[in-house]
Amino acid sequence: NGRTRTFLKVQDGCDYNCSFCTIPMARGKSRSNTIERVLADVKSIAEQGVKEIVLTGINLGDFQSADGNNFYDLIQVLENTDIERFRISSIEPNLLTNEIIEFVANSKKFMPHFHIPLQSGSNKILGLMRRRYKRELYAERVDLIKKLMPHCAIGVDVIVGFPGETDEDFQETFDFLHSLDVTYLHVFTYSE
Repeated sequence: NGRTRTFLKVQDGCDYNCSFCTIPMARGKSRSNTIERVLADVKSIAEQGVKEIVLTGINLGDFQSADGNNFYDLIQVLENTDIERFRISSIEPNLLTNEIIEFVANSKKFMPHFHIPLQSGSNKILGLMRRRYKRELYAERVDLIKKLMPHCAIGVDVIVGFPGETDEDFQETFDFLHSLDVTYLHVFTYSE
């Protein structure tokens, strides 16, 4: 309907078991479309005059098609389609590989934008959340992105008030966020 951007879900569900999240119960196990079907969807979207596609998924970086292709394989194929711009929605820091970052840095179609959930800047709280990374990995990802794409926009999700979070843990997250070269925050209060 005359819009220049649309969203395309290529993955659904999640195999992670973060302690604050009900998505695996609500959405089921991780499953992905095939690259062939994604390409057909992209072609159909391009024929409607859409200029930008935002790739989405519940755990997008976990894209693994039945034919054995992963998220890196998918974005490589999408580079050669008729869509002018692609954007990666939210991607977990442990699944945002160096090769994905380097690919986006050299891409003519993928926008210099990443939304990377952090949830906490405290390794203690990340452990209680059952996240699959530590803050050091997160900082490495942000540093590499900014080294290769100084102008890249980086968004961050953070949860405050997680059970067991002390004032010191909160301050650790606050200080960690201030040490990162990020663009915007989505801050959520913990909710059961």
